[in-house]
Amino acid sequence: MSDASAVLDDLRSESRELDLLVAGASARQWAGATPAEGWSVAHQIAHLSWTDDVALISVTDPGRFGDEVAKAMKDPAGFVDVAAGEIVAAYAPDALLTRWREGRERLQEALRAAPAGAKFPWYGPPMSVASVATGRLMETWAHGQDVADALGATRAPTARLRHVARIGVRARDYAFLVRGMQPPGEEFRVELTAPDGELIAYGPEGGAQRVTGPLHDFCLLVTQRAHRDDLAVRAEGADADTWLSVAQAFAGPAGPGRPPKAHR
Repeated sequence: MSDASAVLDDLRSESRELDLLVAGASARQWAGATPAEGWSVAHQIAHLSWTDDVALISVTDPGRFGDEVAKAMKDPAGFVDVAAGEIVAAYAPDALLTRWREGRERLQEALRAAPAGAKFPWYGPPMSVASVATGRLMETWAHGQDVADALGATRAPTARLRHVARIGVRARDYAFLVRGMQPPGEEFRVELTAPDGELIAYGPEGGAQRVTGPLHDFCLLVTQRAHRDDLAVRAEGADADTWLSVAQAFAGPAGPGRPPKAHR
């Protein structure tokens, strides 16, 4: 559980950082638009709160989680938006913030109490405690970026981005498959430079297909929070280059991504 505990600690820190960002926002800012079309700052926090809720169901009542999957199958493209919208309509900003705080803490407690080796159902493959925590951290950081952009805030990159990058690398084949494309047969070499200068690497050292760049930029790419044209992430090899155009660290349909700044 030591590895999972470390991820859970990082998830708590990531959540608190976003919490500080929105806690001081005005009602007008909560209602303000974010780069995600149709989503306000309130929608972003509502989505995180809702996802914590369904993750808690998965961890504490796996049988009932099947009901959540059935709901999603009725509207695969819109169920997430509907859920966020319902919460925004039902909660004022202060109450929504309290809802998110209490929900994420309940999930923390449930994950820390889970037995070693436990697996929980999800909308994709079953997930371990560490996988659930890593997924929640990735979403918290990604939606936090939308909130920061909406509020005109700049966030300093942290070592927690390693978790986001790892999901992005591991989801390479999924990103191809969800678009009806055949994943490349060979493993890529991915070399990312952390804010402190440390090199974080994945894949064979001599891999012909390579992706290099800043850790922060890679995370923006795989969470589709910025267009590759605006990032210092580079590819060597045709397959690696294609990946940079389709990469996604999240489950579900291929996202539309963000247009280049020059086209906004």
